[in-house]
Amino acid sequence: MQDASERLDVGAAGSARETAGEETLASRYGSGTLEVYSTPAMIALMEAASMDAVGQSLPEGWTTVGISLDVRHVDATPPGMEVVAEAELRAIEGLRLIFDVRARDEVSPIGAGTHQRYCVEIDPFLDRCDEKARGAGADAREGR
Repeated sequence: MQDASERLDVGAAGSARETAGEETLASRYGSGTLEVYSTPAMIALMEAASMDAVGQSLPEGWTTVGISLDVRHVDATPPGMEVVAEAELRAIEGLRLIFDVRARDEVSPIGAGTHQRYCVEIDPFLDRCDEKARGAGADAREGR
C-alpha cells in the first residue's frame, strides 16, 4: 500500500476553534487554580488544528496520533473569549509529520510552537492496543 504520508503536502493548513468555557479552564483541568483558558486546552486545540490540516487527505483506514509537543503558552485568555488554533504542515519525514502551531484569542496571540504526529493504520494500531490491554490484565491477575 502507498505510504499514507505520500498523499500529504507540506504547507497543508488547518484550524480549530472553541470558546474558553468552564470545561477548558485551568481550575477545571487541574493544571492551575485560576479561571483562565488552560494550557492543556490550548494544546488539545492545536492538535485538533493539526488533524484538520491532514485528516481529509489520508487514505481510508488511516489517522494520525500525536507524539510530541513543544509549545509555549504566553498570554492568558478569560472565560467567554474565542480561541483559534492554526497548524501548518512544515515537514514530512516518512510517516512522521511536523507542524508549526499557534493559537490566539480575540485580542492577542496566546501560544506557539511545534507539534509532531505520526500516521498510523487504525486497525493494526488498535489491535496492538487491545493486545497490550489483555497482557496488562493477565499481569495484574498474576500479581505482577
